[in-house]
Amino acid sequence: MYVVVLVTTKDRRQAKAIAGKLLEEKLIACANIVGNVQSFFWWDGKIDEAQETLLLLKTKRSLFRKLARTVKRCHSYDVPEIIALPVVKGYNPYLQWVNASTKRK
Repeated sequence: MYVVVLVTTKDRRQAKAIAGKLLEEKLIACANIVGNVQSFFWWDGKIDEAQETLLLLKTKRSLFRKLARTVKRCHSYDVPEIIALPVVKGYNPYLQWVNASTKRK
């Protein structure tokens, strides 16, 4: 029912912009920004690396598709990382807060 979504961005400014847009649209309850992430990956047939910023987004599974579309619109990468990890267990009051924070009027 709940997921944590990982999104890497080119920098803190882009991470803040994406988090703000998702919060405004009530697609997430919370975003954490983790700076100075060193990423290594395959791109254009070779191993590449980049200094990135990581977004940890807390939301409901049912909002993932819309969240992914919104991230893609706001993101500068051709193929942004947008990965949802299921929340197996959680503190019930926190999960209730996530639910309440992502309800549209």
